[in-house]
Amino acid sequence: MVSARTYPLWRELAMSEDLPKEALKTVIEALCTPATTPNGFDSQADRWREEALTAALPALLTRTSAKRLRGRLLVHADEKTLAALAAAGTVTAADVPAILRHRRAWAGLVSALARHPGQVEAAIALLPRLSSYEVEQVVRSWDPDRYTRTEADAPTPPVPQELFDAVLEACLTPLAAYLLHPEPEEGWEAVSDFSKDWSLDLAGHSGWAMLVRCPERWAELAAHPTLGPAVQHLLLDQAETQALEDARLRAAGADPGSEELPADPAPALSETLLLACLPALCLPELAELPNPQVTARRTLHHIAHRVHKNSRLATLAADQLHAAVDALVAHGQLLSLPEKQDGDRDFDGRILRLAEDLALLSANPGHLAGACAQLACLDQPTVVSPAPSRTLIRIIDNVDPDHDRPARLLERHSEHRRVQALAALAANPHTPHAAVTDVLDALHPAEPAWIAERVDGPDWFLSAAAAVPADEDEDDGVLRLLSDDELAKHPDPAAVLQSWLDSPATGDILSRSEIYRAVVKSRHHTPEHLLHIPADEILSRSEPEVALKILLDRCGRSTDRWAALAAAMTFEYDEEKITFGQLLDSLDPTPAGPQTS
Repeated sequence: MVSARTYPLWRELAMSEDLPKEALKTVIEALCTPATTPNGFDSQADRWREEALTAALPALLTRTSAKRLRGRLLVHADEKTLAALAAAGTVTAADVPAILRHRRAWAGLVSALARHPGQVEAAIALLPRLSSYEVEQVVRSWDPDRYTRTEADAPTPPVPQELFDAVLEACLTPLAAYLLHPEPEEGWEAVSDFSKDWSLDLAGHSGWAMLVRCPERWAELAAHPTLGPAVQHLLLDQAETQALEDARLRAAGADPGSEELPADPAPALSETLLLACLPALCLPELAELPNPQVTARRTLHHIAHRVHKNSRLATLAADQLHAAVDALVAHGQLLSLPEKQDGDRDFDGRILRLAEDLALLSANPGHLAGACAQLACLDQPTVVSPAPSRTLIRIIDNVDPDHDRPARLLERHSEHRRVQALAALAANPHTPHAAVTDVLDALHPAEPAWIAERVDGPDWFLSAAAAVPADEDEDDGVLRLLSDDELAKHPDPAAVLQSWLDSPATGDILSRSEIYRAVVKSRHHTPEHLLHIPADEILSRSEPEVALKILLDRCGRSTDRWAALAAAMTFEYDEEKITFGQLLDSLDPTPAGPQTS
């Protein structure tokens, strides 16, 4: 080991053109040997050594041809340095075995090697060594200096066509193989029945990232005997979305200050190309997957999503779509309404999505009538008008004066989705009118108002909605939370607060906290009101002063009660919710039962 103070000298020797080849071995040994002292490894001195070696590395590799010496140098270079040296031609394909003995292959090395025509095949041979998410980066990182290059710098050569084709094939192959043998991922049996979506993961982000670079080849690739199905699926799922995003980016770049949305771009897929993709439209590869109650529903939604993005498909493939939808409804028994299970928060969402998808795709009157019947079985929406907020009024000076309309309030928590789905079903000419009018009679009072304001549907539907009878003593179905000043005008403010707590709206996850907060913040609340509110709303989501006196009076000087209070205040997300009154009752030990002999 040489003295750490001599590393600058060894660096200059290594970079000197006058250094004889007989000295190379000694110089390399001096710069590659870790710095030590009599007491062991010297980290500071070794950093100086690494800095000297990094500076001298290009010169040493240029002058060194012996494999052992080159391997000694390569093991000390990091990935960025090795890629730069490979791009410059200093590191070649002959050095790859030495590099791979100490590190795995990476995209930057493959790109750098392929910049030289004689090494393209060697670079392609490294693709199987890359992780699936890294393969596309070979093309993406082809020009690592694209953001820093100046006009004086030499342009980067184009990606060799052989390399591009190899990367494209490597990115499309996993999806093509999956479509041949779709299987559940490991561990899927542990997933609940409501979440088994493993069968519809057709994203293929790497494959699409490569396809988007060669739109002129889409028709050729869609007809490929092996990769064609994967290409068809990706084009149907991604092409129109990508075209819309590109149009928005161009519009934003052209006029950054414009608030207008760009005009709809021209279709990304020609009619000829859409016809070429029809074999993949209805996802035939997934038809025989297990758990049809889930997979059929998700397949139907996937098809509907494609038709939303490619509206011409509704005409070009009408018969194919109708047949596929009928088969999915029957195979998955989608119109057999199961009982809603505790904790199944997506129950309403599944019913709504099914109704929307059938409204778009189905021509079967029986299935469309069944979707209407399922909508009628959903819980009534919860419509709450929040109490005026002084803070919000100060910040927003253009508050909509009609914000308290029932139709507007219905949209606050997306409670309008049921009537929106019904309007979509009514717009389908195959839906029986009687099935729709039966649902109209069971709507929440705010839902016909939403139809009148928001829907531009068939005349018979609008007329039927307007003719829905309303009881003379029935209100508009809105629970209005009043300010304290408004409550003060009422003869019994406490009774009004109790009516809020007793309303069905407290059963809705999106509305109940709003109601609880309004009661807690009101100066008209009583201790009796607080006892009926969930404990975590009182103790963790309100000001401490709300419960302070009650807890001091309840626990007093009892050490056991204070300890029991601390133990009860976990408020885990999945815990059963208890009221503030139940929490106070739990602070006293359970009295012992009568003893038996």
